[in-house]
Amino acid sequence: MFDRLEDLLIRFEEILSELSSPTVADDQNRFRALMKEQSDLTPIVEAYKEYKKTKQTLEESTELLAEESDEEMRQMLKEELGTAKEDIARLEQKLKILLLPKDKNDERDVVMEIRAGVGGDESALFAAEIYRMYVHYAESRRWKVETNEVEEIGIGGMKFVSFTIAGQGAYSMLKYESGAHRVQRVPDTESGGRIHTSAITVAVMPQADEIDDVEIDEKDIRIDVMRASGSGGQCVNTTDSAVRLTHMPTGIVIYSQTEKSQIQNKAKAFALLRTKLYDLKLQQAHDAEAELRKSQVGTGDRSEKIRTYNFPQGRVTDHRINLTLYKLDKVMDGDLQEIIDACIAADQTAKLAKMNEN
Repeated sequence: MFDRLEDLLIRFEEILSELSSPTVADDQNRFRALMKEQSDLTPIVEAYKEYKKTKQTLEESTELLAEESDEEMRQMLKEELGTAKEDIARLEQKLKILLLPKDKNDERDVVMEIRAGVGGDESALFAAEIYRMYVHYAESRRWKVETNEVEEIGIGGMKFVSFTIAGQGAYSMLKYESGAHRVQRVPDTESGGRIHTSAITVAVMPQADEIDDVEIDEKDIRIDVMRASGSGGQCVNTTDSAVRLTHMPTGIVIYSQTEKSQIQNKAKAFALLRTKLYDLKLQQAHDAEAELRKSQVGTGDRSEKIRTYNFPQGRVTDHRINLTLYKLDKVMDGDLQEIIDACIAADQTAKLAKMNEN
């Protein structure tokens, strides 16, 4: 590990030197690439420098203790040694985590889909509440939310909703939300006061970029245009502005009607299709690494029951990490960070354990 850290420290110094060169300033692509690499290395370099400084303090205190005869000074040095040893253990763990392989998609925006499942109207109502939970969470981080498609029911529920969340590190936080979410409560329509269990599924997909290796052959696409349905802005129901794409090889269907023009809806539909195909590619890669997936938290398996929201008891339980919080109201209002942080920590612990086995 420390040989690698020394190499990274040398590389960091090389980047700083290169960034000060006038020739790099003239090459904007090179400049951006170096700035990104510097940003990625900075936390590791800072932690390693702190580790080396603490290590030096430990060595110096050990030498002084061996030579010191004054009991009061010896006691002070022993305390310094104890603190330094604790700091070294903490920094070694931090460095191990920082050196874990990064998910290349972590900085991407996300496309999320919520589907009502078992439970009929109650499931659709819960889907709408979970959608609002994610919107509130995104707003708390000052991320932008844009609805792509929604299928509503008359009582305020949603059978299906697709939306994009744009913001730095959105996927790194929200990727742990993929899976089945279960709700336990007494529905408003239940006269006998019985607790019902309903379920929805959440899919979280990193938004694909144009540069991603996702080939879309136009011969594989059927494009249908139609009038947008539902209430909307001026002319939304009087022009053929809605677009539906059908990708023949996979059967993926994308429908877009939220934009004012057919051209805008077509561009949005193709962007969503690219994201779906990129997600399919990732899922296939994950399936090929089945053993690795077993060691991870938040693998993206949408059939996995990940969380239960129990309204009578006011609790939320994440089954993957055995975490239970008695603050359901706050969670439903978007206070998700404690759960997400716990998932990240558990994921890092599992990956470290896997690394130590190899």
